[in-house]
Amino acid sequence: MVWIDLEGAVNVRDLGGLPTTDGGTTLPGRLLRSENLQDLSPADVATLVKEIGVSTVVDLRTTGELEIEGPAPLDAVPSVRHAHHPVLKELGNTSEAVSEALLVTKIERDRARYPDNVVTGHYLGYLEERPDEVTAALRSIATSEGAAIVHCAAGKDRTGVIVAMALTAAQVEPEAIVADYVATGDRIDAIIERLRQSRTYAKDMSTRPVSAHLPHADTMTAFLEQLDARYGGLPRWLAANGFADDEYSLLRAKLRQP
Repeated sequence: MVWIDLEGAVNVRDLGGLPTTDGGTTLPGRLLRSENLQDLSPADVATLVKEIGVSTVVDLRTTGELEIEGPAPLDAVPSVRHAHHPVLKELGNTSEAVSEALLVTKIERDRARYPDNVVTGHYLGYLEERPDEVTAALRSIATSEGAAIVHCAAGKDRTGVIVAMALTAAQVEPEAIVADYVATGDRIDAIIERLRQSRTYAKDMSTRPVSAHLPHADTMTAFLEQLDARYGGLPRWLAANGFADDEYSLLRAKLRQP
């Protein structure tokens, strides 16, 4: 895993070089992860597209986030495909009061889903409430002609889950998957400072302490364990949700050294 320093994004890394359970490693320049990509500079775009070879943006934000944020710099690059896969349940045009009530209900469901860790319960909610979008996001990674860059707002939760599932398909060591997830914490102050400048995310950043945004190893460890305990492992969950065996093989081959 290698950090990529850009002017307009602070949580970008290439997931090449991660160890697999059979002694191999993941390939560099195949899968990247990031936070919001709205503020990329022309130099950033050149780095991602011309130097690294990004050809697909896997955008996990909601439709509402996209509408408020507007077009991002990579959207203007003809060679880059924008694949939108919102893994959070869409609330539509609800009032603020209704949205807050739905959020409270959602938190209660997340806690009931996995009482030991409400964030793990939230992540499992992606699989239960938005399975088609989760599988579509993984399909977009697998079929990307060049590198795929996965992002949401902070690049921690939604991105963390999709990346963890892709790396699991590549048979990356679970400890390495967890370590990559936790690495976002190294840049959390800079991430929050960026999001505070956005009208979309400023309110949430100002009402919650920095500690509330930190990723914790036990959260992702529990998520990976629950993939096995609840669903019989990632391959079975994917197969049950329309992700064919040849697609799984394609995703695995995309990310691994031959």
